[in-house]
Amino acid sequence: MSQDAFSNHPITPEELPQASAQYFTPLSNTYIKVNLMCRLVFWLVVVSALLITYWQPWIALPKLMELYLPQIQLAAGGLGLLSSAYGILADKNKGYAIREHDFSYRSGVIFQSVVSQPILRIQHVELKHGPIDRHFGLSNLEIFSAGGAMHTFAIPGLPEEKAREIRSYVLTHSDIAAND
Repeated sequence: MSQDAFSNHPITPEELPQASAQYFTPLSNTYIKVNLMCRLVFWLVVVSALLITYWQPWIALPKLMELYLPQIQLAAGGLGLLSSAYGILADKNKGYAIREHDFSYRSGVIFQSVVSQPILRIQHVELKHGPIDRHFGLSNLEIFSAGGAMHTFAIPGLPEEKAREIRSYVLTHSDIAAND
């Protein structure tokens, strides 16, 4: 029987790497603008539909609906502005970090979260983009962990070329990291 050089030294909390030292790259400004535009268009359609309902001459509205529809329109407009402002804050707080052995994604304004995935555990990476993303040259990068059917996290709003570079890096380094 041979003696293995097994060691399991204790680590004190002071020796741990500082999580706050991790640098997160913010998402593209184009993504923030496109998201804002989509939110504003959505709420514009909602408020316009309410205005058309109120001013249309073809169908008589019930008195109660006619009485409260202007307040509903105002509330929808205010909610649209608030959700758009919150969306800007949320989009500006999103970011990703790539390190030698892991990949992290940060999001959230009120409830902040950081999801980290060791490169060794990444099964595959997908690039996705819908018609609006494609028009503005943006992609979503989805990271899938080994053993999971759903993606571990998705990074939205990356420029197409940057998303391809990150995908290539993760796929080429997942094998190299296994041999360290």
